[in-house]
Amino acid sequence: MLSKDNIFHTVDPLWVKTMVRAEIEDWLKEAEVDLKHAKDCLGLQSYHWACFAAQQSTEKALKSLIMGLIRKRPTHVHDLIRLYDEAKGELSLPEEVLEHLGELSSYYTLSRYPNAGLTRLSLGISQAQAERAVDIAEKVLEAVKNVYRSADQT
Repeated sequence: MLSKDNIFHTVDPLWVKTMVRAEIEDWLKEAEVDLKHAKDCLGLQSYHWACFAAQQSTEKALKSLIMGLIRKRPTHVHDLIRLYDEAKGELSLPEEVLEHLGELSSYYTLSRYPNAGLTRLSLGISQAQAERAVDIAEKVLEAVKNVYRSADQT
């Protein structure tokens, strides 16, 4: 029987590394899928869903980085500014991206729930807002991928 004291001594370190790596790749791939969904929603003029998918893409990309390079579980939040603070040691985003992280973060709730700020979110979020959200998500995802590429080369 395993106890809290000996559980870590019974796990094969190679297996743990493989599983962690697979989980990180899953988070990064899902960030890519969410970004594609955000772009698809732009084309459908479903701007509130484009904003939500862009927020999710960014959240998953940042969480991937926190798990992959910082090697810790990210805080269980959807606040992109807080997640970026956790990832700052490995990731540096340009000011043009940072100034919109708060807005993008707000779409986690604002783009999905009536009366969470907008009465009719399907009408209240503009094409320009959605395009900006998708653009920021794309830049964050690319920056995270670049960090991984750099880490793989060292």
